[in-house]
Amino acid sequence: MLAESPGERLRTLRELLGLTQKQLADLSGVAQSWVSMAETGEREASEDGLEAVAAATGTPLKFFFVRPSTVPLDSLRFRKLASASKKTTKRIHAFYSESYRATEDLLTHEKYPRPPLPYTTAEELSQADIEDLAMATREALGLAPDKPIPHLTRVLERAGVAVAPFVLTDVDGEVNTPTGEHFGVSYWGGIGETALIGFFRGSGDRDRFTLAHEVAHLVLHTFRPRAADPEKEAHRFAGALLVPRSRAEEDLTERLSPNDFARLKATWGVSIAALIMRGAAVGNIGDTRKRSLFVQLNQRGWKKSEPVEVGRENPLLLWKLLARRYGRRPYRAAAEDLAIPATVLRSIAPTPEVKSPELALPAAQNNVTQFRPR
Repeated sequence: MLAESPGERLRTLRELLGLTQKQLADLSGVAQSWVSMAETGEREASEDGLEAVAAATGTPLKFFFVRPSTVPLDSLRFRKLASASKKTTKRIHAFYSESYRATEDLLTHEKYPRPPLPYTTAEELSQADIEDLAMATREALGLAPDKPIPHLTRVLERAGVAVAPFVLTDVDGEVNTPTGEHFGVSYWGGIGETALIGFFRGSGDRDRFTLAHEVAHLVLHTFRPRAADPEKEAHRFAGALLVPRSRAEEDLTERLSPNDFARLKATWGVSIAALIMRGAAVGNIGDTRKRSLFVQLNQRGWKKSEPVEVGRENPLLLWKLLARRYGRRPYRAAAEDLAIPATVLRSIAPTPEVKSPELALPAAQNNVTQFRPR
């Protein structure tokens, strides 16, 4: 893979920080014309100019000379609203790419096992195929076939799937996440490669569904990049992963009231709305009853704010790898070594708020399974 020019890396940094050329020029004291010509290759990006930008943005100078991520950005998968702005999506592309590069370095240095996820190359998938793939994923992750998942994040991390909470900040480190329309983003390079799921925090149940949705993209779309409706498939897979079919058929029936669904939310860690959709997916809840239930949710104000709080899950893996390699205050040293702004590292690997047990390194796993549809 060819290394990018310093000028191209300058463009990446600007996108990463969400700055226009003028804003970057004003911040660092260089001319806007210099930024423009350096980015387009019309002139060489001088070291003096790069040093000024690095100092102003808190970016290691090495950032401009490092080999970029191996992520093909057109292969990234998003869980986002259709109204999500292109500008913000472009910024998240840059943020994810640099996060992936750092994650790949940390996992490789620790010789952490890569995820043993199943995959499929089928052109089309039926609902039954998706159900089977969800069950195969549960097996690969070491989960019981019919039980709730107490802590999905930890399960993924132990299996080698890195999970990172994304927080976009300005150059001063102030939180500047300009979107409630992006939920998650993910990429897996395939067998033996790094997998990273990034997510923007919401409620605990939303975060869990987002993670399950992104796992779906890893399993269903890594080798099927041109699936006809990947988002619909990922939603169905997420429901099947979080609430296995046998239990959905047993628990989610038309007889349930909204209060009954609220009690099940506490058991499964899945929103009431998602539970209703899951009951419909397994054929237990017809269209008429589904519409009636959603009308009742709306009347109670539950479509905007559901009852029953599901606890947030906090990733630990990337923090543990940083701390082992750079100590308990890792960000400054790690930022220089990994050639990435410290604010990015603080986002994807935040310091745990309370002392947590050491995340055990799993044994290497090579039992990768290809799923062949019925």
